[in-house]
Amino acid sequence: MENKQLDENPEVIDPQLESTQEPQAPKGRPAWLSFTLEVLQTLILALVLYFLIDSVIARVRVINISMLPTLRPGEFLMVNKLAYRFSEIERGDIIVFHYPQNPEEDFIKRVIGVPGDTVSVMKGVVHINGQAVDEPYISDPPTYNGQWMIPEGNVFVLGDNRNQSSDSHQWGNVPLENIVGRALVIYWPLENFEILTHPELVQAATP
Repeated sequence: MENKQLDENPEVIDPQLESTQEPQAPKGRPAWLSFTLEVLQTLILALVLYFLIDSVIARVRVINISMLPTLRPGEFLMVNKLAYRFSEIERGDIIVFHYPQNPEEDFIKRVIGVPGDTVSVMKGVVHINGQAVDEPYISDPPTYNGQWMIPEGNVFVLGDNRNQSSDSHQWGNVPLENIVGRALVIYWPLENFEILTHPELVQAATP
């Protein structure tokens, strides 16, 4: 009796029949459209990342000899554009800046004097606020003499290749607003890879 009632119930489904039915795939977008959308999403993400990185890091190529032996022509550097939004500029930093006499040109030099400093060069030795500075990073001692006061809002820069560099000893100070950023690392060629740090000896020359 019980089996007969089950057979007569129109809502009862034979489990064996149910298992043999193939599920129908939901209708979706064509494969080519999905692929195209994924490619577009990847490209958009890559562009966003590129512009984010570009707003923080600049890539600069050294093209002259003014920073020998520290930097060589043909080397590529990464420059931190935000370096001085969160910290003060320091003596010894290697910076990229817009040349004050032609802002369309970018120069790279080493910061020697910061606002309030007095920089002098006498008999081949640089003095900061009256203190002689040992500079193992330069090519040769400077053959020129002079004294410069660094006003607020400016820095005094020199090339490490002192006698072959167009820098502050010739055309004056660099306004802070001209600074692009601080050089972080030499990244190409790979065999020249180097993290650029400022020497502690320059830091010791405080007012």
